[in-house]
Amino acid sequence: MRTYKLTISYDGSRFQGWQRQSTTDNTIQFILERSIGKLVGYRVHVDGSGRTDAGVHARGQVASVQLGRLYDTQEFRESLNRYLPEDIRVIKVELMKNGFHARKSAKGKKYEYYIDCREKPDVFSRRYCYHYPEKLDIQAMREAASYLIGARNFTSFTDDKDCSDPVRQITNIKILSSGEKVRITYYGSGFLYHMVRILTGTLLEVGTGKRDPAMLPVVIAAEDRRLAGFLAPARGLFLRKVYY
Repeated sequence: MRTYKLTISYDGSRFQGWQRQSTTDNTIQFILERSIGKLVGYRVHVDGSGRTDAGVHARGQVASVQLGRLYDTQEFRESLNRYLPEDIRVIKVELMKNGFHARKSAKGKKYEYYIDCREKPDVFSRRYCYHYPEKLDIQAMREAASYLIGARNFTSFTDDKDCSDPVRQITNIKILSSGEKVRITYYGSGFLYHMVRILTGTLLEVGTGKRDPAMLPVVIAAEDRRLAGFLAPARGLFLRKVYY
């Protein structure tokens, strides 16, 4: 068997997230497995670097798959893209050493969240950013973000009530403002269910003065989801890159 690494981008607007589900075929993983299966002539199993929620987008999702023969990676990518819908694209195919696994081999991830603070949402980007018509104190948001850097128990920032390993390491959070648009970039070893979206909601509450940035350590220590901010919508979130 040969192991292949696929780098994938997708518009998550109409899909029920990455992970295959028993109740629907409308997931990125299922469509990718079905399309590869049609191309190679047998059923395959695709492993993703992680799950993205319904409505979340990706510019650099990574998947791995084992196939029974050696393929020219460029030809394989071009052929596979002909089977995929136009809102899913395989950007790159690489032959890897056996043992490579999209999730288990990953060292870190980069997520980006886009916010539009203008009075009315931008016509062309409204599907790919969160319309939040408030004036934001970017400096206060950066102060709050500084408390999130490092290895932390992020129980307060996940909706997974049964999470047995809530410790994650965030290595950096960058908050950039350009006109009335804001981009928050998260770098970390990994992220819990809804974690980036809850962190974003919390930082937005800080930015509008509803939350004191100095209270972030209290929220973290409490390990109580009720003390953190709201769940920001999926449409503003992109999985930008997976590091190996």
